[in-house]
Amino acid sequence: QVQLVESGGGSVQAGGSLRLSCAASGWPFSRIAMGWFRQAPGKEREFVTSVSRSSGNIEYADSVKGRFIIYRDNAKSTVYLQMNSLKPEDTAVYYCAFRLRSGDDFYIRTDDYDYWGQGTQVTVSS
Repeated sequence: QVQLVESGGGSVQAGGSLRLSCAASGWPFSRIAMGWFRQAPGKEREFVTSVSRSSGNIEYADSVKGRFIIYRDNAKSTVYLQMNSLKPEDTAVYYCAFRLRSGDDFYIRTDDYDYWGQGTQVTVSS
């Protein structure tokens, strides 16, 4: 059974940091691309970042460049999102996502992904 389990969300003061984790099971982790998306109340789900299966290709949304880092540990079947210099506008539910049958590319569209984690809330206070 394919499953993605997220952890690491919480509340933090502006300027602080959080690290989100997403552990995958049910598919060879090295063969899939991973992504992070977020959705704030009343807004559409938006792309945050994506890493290719080899980590050779990575992309970030302009809003998080220089502050967020995506990285993966294939031996642990886990992808991480390190979030630094957090702003109140980063407040959202964050979702990890999993794309099967991937080339060594990043993917930025929600429709590119096959499976999604349950979401984890990140709240940044001013």
